Amino acid sequence: MTSKSEDRNNPHTETNLWVVIPAAGVGKRMRVNHPKQYLQIMNKTVLEHTLSRFMFNPRVKGVVVVISASDEYWPEIGNRLKTQSQINLYQADGGQERCHSVLNGLNVLSDKAQDSDWVMVHDAARPCLRENDIQQLIDQLWQHSVGGLLGLPVADTLKLCGENARVKRTVDRKGLWRALTPQMFRYGKLKQALERFIAHPEKMTDEASAMEMAGFEPVMIEGCWDNIKITHPQDIAQAELILQAQNRV
Repeated sequence: MTSKSEDRNNPHTETNLWVVIPAAGVGKRMRVNHPKQYLQIMNKTVLEHTLSRFMFNPRVKGVVVVISASDEYWPEIGNRLKTQSQINLYQADGGQERCHSVLNGLNVLSDKAQDSDWVMVHDAARPCLRENDIQQLIDQLWQHSVGGLLGLPVADTLKLCGENARVKRTVDRKGLWRALTPQMFRYGKLKQALERFIAHPEKMTDEASAMEMAGFEPVMIEGCWDNIKITHPQDIAQAELILQAQNRV
């Protein structure tokens, strides 16, 4: 048993970690007749693979899944997961845009989370997130006052194009990163930032952008290349190969 003095010296015991999974999208670019988070990979839905990355993590206090009001697939999956998981699983209603959905998820935690608690927001369509990346965020940000996100430095040459896809110039890629998820921020600061700028959803393409608009500078932490987001039909096959490879490691 851990003593109280040991608890005070352990940076991971002072606050809780919550997870919000926006899963209210319809995935129009997938060209399928149901949301992409319910496509099958290795006998599980994309969303089940994604949730499994958090629902058995001892650091996580609870997970909020944000679901569309018209979602006909979640009730069965959610009930099954609640019987399997060792943590609390909550549900929130989806909003018009991602930022509305995330804020709805945070509101579900309003009577449970402290302002100083941490919340990770992760795309439902990123089922290949590695446990090491989750741990990286925890280890590198736990003592930070604001938080940060996973990302990857841009490796390709970037071109700025004008009308008719004509190249205007090459863009300097120095200092440019691709933003990934999870994005991990202090609960109170993220909630306040979303509430403050919710009237401008077009500017809040992710949680980090809301924090930037509020004057904060999130920390970028390099993640793994295989944390892909399922956007197009071919991504399902790639995700299956990645998951198979991860299971063999």
